[in-house]
Amino acid sequence: MKEQPPKGILNPQRLEDEQYEVQLRPRTLQEFIGQPKVVANVRIAIEAARQRREAMDHVLLYGPPGLGKTSLAMIIASELGVNIRTTSGPAIEKKGDLAAILTNLEACDVLFIDEIHRLHPAIEEVLYPAMEDFSLDLIIGEGPSARSVPIPLPPFTLVGATTRFALLTKPLRDRFGIVHRLDYYTEDDLSVILRNSARILGLEADPAALSDIARRSRGTPRIALRLLKRVRDFVQVRSHGKIDLENVAEAFRLLDVDPRGMDDVTRHLLGVLVNKFQGGPVGIKTLSAATGEEEDTIEEIYEPFLIQQGFLERTPKGRLATAAAFRYLGVEPAGTPQRKLF
Repeated sequence: MKEQPPKGILNPQRLEDEQYEVQLRPRTLQEFIGQPKVVANVRIAIEAARQRREAMDHVLLYGPPGLGKTSLAMIIASELGVNIRTTSGPAIEKKGDLAAILTNLEACDVLFIDEIHRLHPAIEEVLYPAMEDFSLDLIIGEGPSARSVPIPLPPFTLVGATTRFALLTKPLRDRFGIVHRLDYYTEDDLSVILRNSARILGLEADPAALSDIARRSRGTPRIALRLLKRVRDFVQVRSHGKIDLENVAEAFRLLDVDPRGMDDVTRHLLGVLVNKFQGGPVGIKTLSAATGEEEDTIEEIYEPFLIQQGFLERTPKGRLATAAAFRYLGVEPAGTPQRKLF
């Protein structure tokens, strides 16, 4: 029987898409494109820890999904020359799950917890002494006779990643010595990432075509690589040639992704807000019910991009479409006769 990974530990090859990302993921800070300030500070922290021959301080990485938080965690472990154990907040269901992970770490190892904002409060309580004192408090007995027995742990580095920084409790945030936000990438950086990825995949691609893909990628490497994969499929099936501007344009017509990176789902969300609710303001629950999308998906995936494009505003009364959103959809602003698109 195939050995199963310990409970609470994620299998890094559980999905085909993740295998694709692992293949193209940078392995060193030198290979990591973009986020120059974050990379510079992480490089200094790694070198300082190596010179002192001690565990690097705990690191918290936050920002929208797909910007490289997991890659940076892997790189930190690689640059330190230590092992990395990966898990996620939802995967750690009991205190014993976390205790099993912590007690199996070796000196200076990296523990990566994705979606760390989803840790249960009881799990966080176990994590506090582990992060501060490298100690695990074991409760023996019950009731008035219960006592806490500290179990020493080897020094380790916790790297936490989250897309919802505000949902982290203050006690947990305060225990991270290194905190960095990852921002959206420039088109130039995405073009370099795509060029490197095309080389790894053995694809022949025009620089102008890769720049066009980068422009439609919402400033996000994960989306850029996904679009590159779809264009690769189109070229393989339809043209049997290289990736050029003509092939890219035709592929994106089929994918329904416009030059701004707006796809059919994002346009539907914006169209509902503009046409059904006259531009808002609309609460997130109402918008979720009207579009059939989960609230978390709207808040984490679609809203940041729409705000970045200047199409959406968050107000105390709800989500509000901007004048730019009306113009994009070809609808007259509220207060004048509108042409319904849906």
